[in-house]
Amino acid sequence: MKTITSSEFEKEVLQAGKVAVDFYSSECAPCDALVPKFESCAEIYGDDIKFVKIFRQENRELANELNVKSSPTVLFFENGKQVGQMLTGGIKRFDLMANLDAMLSPERVAELKSKIKKTETHYETVILGGGPAGLAAAIYLGQAKVKTALIDQSMPGGQISITHKVSNYPGFIEPVQGFMLSHYMSEQARATGVEFKSAVDVSSINLKEKYIIVDGVETVHFNYLIVATGSSPRLMKVPGELKYKGQGISYCATCDAKYFQDKEVIIIGGGNSAIEETEFISKFASKITIITHGDALRANKEAQSQVLNNPKVTVRYNSEPKEFIKNEDKMSVVIENKLTKQQESISADGIFIFIGMQPNVSMFENAFETDQWGYIQVSDEMETSIPGVYSVGDINSKKFRQITTAVADGTIAAIAVSRKVQ
Repeated sequence: MKTITSSEFEKEVLQAGKVAVDFYSSECAPCDALVPKFESCAEIYGDDIKFVKIFRQENRELANELNVKSSPTVLFFENGKQVGQMLTGGIKRFDLMANLDAMLSPERVAELKSKIKKTETHYETVILGGGPAGLAAAIYLGQAKVKTALIDQSMPGGQISITHKVSNYPGFIEPVQGFMLSHYMSEQARATGVEFKSAVDVSSINLKEKYIIVDGVETVHFNYLIVATGSSPRLMKVPGELKYKGQGISYCATCDAKYFQDKEVIIIGGGNSAIEETEFISKFASKITIITHGDALRANKEAQSQVLNNPKVTVRYNSEPKEFIKNEDKMSVVIENKLTKQQESISADGIFIFIGMQPNVSMFENAFETDQWGYIQVSDEMETSIPGVYSVGDINSKKFRQITTAVADGTIAAIAVSRKVQ
């Protein structure tokens, strides 16, 4: 594999037949996570496809010409023309291989994949999930010299990595950006020697035999497992929601608020997340309508005060969404007043939904004892109903879910495991 500059791009890429190009940056965790995947793909496909790397920071003009706006970004070329998908961020091995496969004949792909060598690795403890709970566990286990791997299907950080600002985490006088807090945590964990397997596909999990298959090629064995897979935005199950998800309906203010500069937005929800994200979205939107089913907001009083005193914001109480509709570039929601049962339609440029979260437990196929909402029940030491398997963070059954409570869970589980190992 060769690292090239913009002056070599014409010869090494455009005139070189089939080529995969990795635009990378320094001090970039997703770039570091991509390295072993890109290198392993080069070993598999290298006789048919050329693999090159370009340091984006020193080749910005070329990057801009190719519309490369972030690192890492992988582009695919064939006979001087760009083909396939532009892959960015937490790039998975599966997506790399899918694009590489598309550049070759089915017969050749089958031949190459028949030669892929599967590997096995062994750890005392595996942490599945890289949010605050998983990272806290990693820090404690790493410092206790317990051989540990952290497996994450995305990039470390969990929900806080897409949270605008965190104002209540101890140690920060001023609010800290969510992605920076997750960066500090993950770097602290890496420094202890914990091995990270980020942006991977978990092919299967066997809790009885104690192994996880990653990307279909690596079998990761463990003696102890800490589940830290967290939760995901809860869906409303209202007609039109899934149809327009990502096409007018969003669940992430940090990701999408910037696209609503001087536009009108509807926010559904009345709890802490909805109100805190309203404050952020108001930096961009010209008008915000909050729709909540209660007769009052449920967020903390300080956040409520800031939002209710914002001239851009109005609140519709006792209202329930019944349907989402899209008309050209506009989104509408049909709401019903709980008291009068009257319905009306409200339109805006986009809709954000913040009505809570749901546990990410589907991969475990009902293996654990859970509460009525599907959250995992654990002991005081965070051990699940399966001996040797622990669960931490927002996936657990508990009354309060905060970054600090997640970190506490991870700490407790890690100490419990490290004592058993010793």
